[in-house]
Amino acid sequence: MLYFLNCHYTILRSLFMHSKRILITGGAGFIGSHLIPKLLKNKNTVFVLDDLSTGSLANLEPFRKNPKFIFKKGSVLNRKDLRPLVAKVDYIYHLAASVGVKYVVEKPLYSMVNNTEGTAMVLKLACEKKVPVLITSTSEVYGKLDATPFKETSDRMYGSAYNERWGYALSKAVDEFVALAYWREKKLPVVIVRLFNTVGPGQSEKFGMVIPRLIKQAMSGEPMTVYGDGKQVRCFGHVDDVTDALIKLLSLKKVYGEIVNLGSNRPTTINMLAKTIKKITGSSSKIVHIPYEKVYSKTFEDMRKRIPDLTKAWNLIGYKPRYTLEQIMRSILE
Repeated sequence: MLYFLNCHYTILRSLFMHSKRILITGGAGFIGSHLIPKLLKNKNTVFVLDDLSTGSLANLEPFRKNPKFIFKKGSVLNRKDLRPLVAKVDYIYHLAASVGVKYVVEKPLYSMVNNTEGTAMVLKLACEKKVPVLITSTSEVYGKLDATPFKETSDRMYGSAYNERWGYALSKAVDEFVALAYWREKKLPVVIVRLFNTVGPGQSEKFGMVIPRLIKQAMSGEPMTVYGDGKQVRCFGHVDDVTDALIKLLSLKKVYGEIVNLGSNRPTTINMLAKTIKKITGSSSKIVHIPYEKVYSKTFEDMRKRIPDLTKAWNLIGYKPRYTLEQIMRSILE
């Protein structure tokens, strides 16, 4: 334990001994809004580029008066928006992506273009001055794989091209391949992080996120809607754990060219999630099940299990999720 504490101190000290200029693409989103204050606290200058398609200016309001925080409304697809910012910074957290099942099903074309072309643009411009880039990928890339827990080296299996969800999964997989190609051929420092259901205070239910939706329904006395049979298994990681890990990973040169799972490895069914929320809120809402086709489309297909193997994250940075599911729910309610 002492070794890991010393290791963490060395990592953070090396990253923040001198203040850095850091770009967060998609920084007006949920994860970005939790990453920004941690970076500002260490006297860094933080630039945020966001087109506000899924992000919100309200997420940035606490930082607007900080002279070391600079926001620009723009897109990673637009070279004129992105290039001047990349030229100024020492590190890039590339969070900009289409997120939420509801969003990617309703806007499949934009989602794929935004993910693949946006990431390609970030990598191309970062390569000009070899700016280290951390790319947030997703557990969706594992597809319909049954063999859990998922390791970073696991094979993947996808469904039909008629299902929009697999298009999103494949677009993020392409991002990973392009990033690794830049590392291998151009020696661009990259780190790829596969996030597993990151949740916490401030997350919106607008794009199909299950926890904020169920909490809102429970608090208002509405029926708590569980899609499908509710037996699908997920692991919910607290955003505080995840953002701490993002900072540590980008500061480690030995992690460049690597893929790392992040999140929680404590599994729960969606049925159990709904019951936990109902218990904590003291709600009288009924839990009801709705077929996927009534919410999304007839072709929609869900993954039955998503459980990460976190061994690599532990070995690299001593990562271990601190929050139980009930603690996560209480932090959101508080």
